[in-house]
Amino acid sequence: MKKTLNLSDYMNKGIESIVKNILKSSIKNPKETQFLIKYMLSVTAAKDRRNMLESEGEHIPPFLMASICSNCNLYCKGCYARANNSCGDNLKYNEMSEERWEHIFNEARELGISSILFLGGEPMMRRGIIEKASSVKEIVFPIFTNGTMFDEDYINLFDKNRNLVPMISIEGTEYQTDSRRGKNTYNSIITAANNLNKRKILFGCSITVTVKNIKTVTNKEFIQHLYNKGTRVLIFVEYTPVIKSTEKLAPTERERLLLGKKLEELRQTFENMVFLSFPGDEKYMGGCLAAGRGFFHINANGSAEPCPLSPYSDVNLKESTLRNALKSPLFKKLKNNQMLIGEHEGGCLLFEKEDDVKNLLNT
Repeated sequence: MKKTLNLSDYMNKGIESIVKNILKSSIKNPKETQFLIKYMLSVTAAKDRRNMLESEGEHIPPFLMASICSNCNLYCKGCYARANNSCGDNLKYNEMSEERWEHIFNEARELGISSILFLGGEPMMRRGIIEKASSVKEIVFPIFTNGTMFDEDYINLFDKNRNLVPMISIEGTEYQTDSRRGKNTYNSIITAANNLNKRKILFGCSITVTVKNIKTVTNKEFIQHLYNKGTRVLIFVEYTPVIKSTEKLAPTERERLLLGKKLEELRQTFENMVFLSFPGDEKYMGGCLAAGRGFFHINANGSAEPCPLSPYSDVNLKESTLRNALKSPLFKKLKNNQMLIGEHEGGCLLFEKEDDVKNLLNT
């Protein structure tokens, strides 16, 4: 029988563990250390706030996902965001304003949310929102970026505001990365990593795992290379097929088992790094974390969605508060219909149940 973890405790301890591990690896960096000590205190205060609201019958997730930009400067093969039209060219007209995002960040802080993940498109194309986020020091903002926009001004912004944590996407070797993301992307990533490392700026990497790159990206030599470049957080994201021609790239149960085994080995070998897997780690938490159980997703236009891979919504943050968005009728239906709970062997539950989600939205 598999061990089931309490979701709230798991997320609270997970955030604290990440900070402590990073603190150990950055103890010689006064700027990083000073921020992390303050953030540790804010994590505890945020946890207390969420627990108080939980006792009153109101569940607040510890983190959110926010796609702050609908545009991107790359055309990666098999991109889910472009396939579902949440990312494209000239879509800015309907994006949520910088001021509204700022209000959401402050409301999140008041509710006890400790982390907001920035997605896209390419989030670094909306620098104004990132600057707004930098002033909310009680929240850490991991920024999932393709790594091609790190000019000197951006490096200075990250150096000054340690609650902004770049998460650079990489596919493996130079050939593997450029094959999916475009020529010279790998060199841009390595240049960015070197420049961040020179300034002792905390950053991580995000890897889309496919059947083609899984052996490379879980290899200890590859991880050591990233570690030497300064990477301290590594997130593995299982590739989700968007069209028939890319289905063969999606990890099967064999690859998921291999990834789980490799993660255990890597966590033991690289003690000063943090390794996470999505959605793989969810199987230890009694089901899917989406729709407010552990997080929910806000798209660039303000719609509150269960997750980026389930882009359906009945609430928009342009007209709703963050607190009310968490009470979305769709989110409630997903929970009440037990669509998020239960045995989870891997893969994205809601993506696989797309028709069921659509039906709930229309009932």
